[in-house]
Amino acid sequence: MKITQYLIAFAIVSLTIGFNSCKKSEDVKEEFETTFELSGDQAMADNIAEDANDMFLQVASENNVAGNFVPGSGTTNDFIPCATVTITTASGFPKTIVIDFGTSCTFNGNTRSGKINIVISDSVRRPGSTAVMTFDNYFINFYKVEGTYTWTNTSTVGTRSWSRRTENGKITAPNARYWLHSGMRYITQTAGVGTYTIIDDVFSITGTHTVSNAAAATREITVLDALQKKNACANIDKGILKVQGPNHFATINFGDGTCDNLATISIDGRAPRTIILR
Repeated sequence: MKITQYLIAFAIVSLTIGFNSCKKSEDVKEEFETTFELSGDQAMADNIAEDANDMFLQVASENNVAGNFVPGSGTTNDFIPCATVTITTASGFPKTIVIDFGTSCTFNGNTRSGKINIVISDSVRRPGSTAVMTFDNYFINFYKVEGTYTWTNTSTVGTRSWSRRTENGKITAPNARYWLHSGMRYITQTAGVGTYTIIDDVFSITGTHTVSNAAAATREITVLDALQKKNACANIDKGILKVQGPNHFATINFGDGTCDNLATISIDGRAPRTIILR
């Protein structure tokens, strides 16, 4: 009788352990998948922010509000030929820049619509100047972009640099899935400082961010190896982010400097997955 009771008790304990083990395994798998998803979301958020920065700097340069302007050295107005740019006021600062892509503006493989609004306090390259960017029903490749990006020029003698604060960032995918992001980026220009065209500009980017999904799952993001963004490339092409999960971490690798739209994500050193940036 006692043996039977012991066997029953042993069976119950074994089943409980097995059940808890399976549940733990499923929980870990779910955490991993959430980290993969949020890692890809943050990579896209960074890339979209850099794309918006490219357009902002190009428009500023073309319309002589970037600073350091030499007559005859400006770029031609062909960076976003299907967009309409307006700047008010005509003289003095602050100025408001509106880049209007209308209902559909396709250029270099990207389709945009809506408006990007930027308020600049002074010439963009003047130390201490600020630029506050917001979005009016703005979409890129059918992803809706919201939030406020604030640039502050932190340049010193011999160095051109900015900080960028993201507040209330939100990106909504075509299938209505969305994610939230916020944080700081610190940008230093590493090439093209001595020229009056922006095509040869290269930037190094560091900082931290937070990204979360609709279920309030959150991951903290830190730049491990400085990201690289070349104006000659459409996407971030180099650098590594670390994504901290509950009991694990992921790394996002943007590549070796090759201009493409790919990055890889790996959790705890496991085999990486490839993602498309946008």
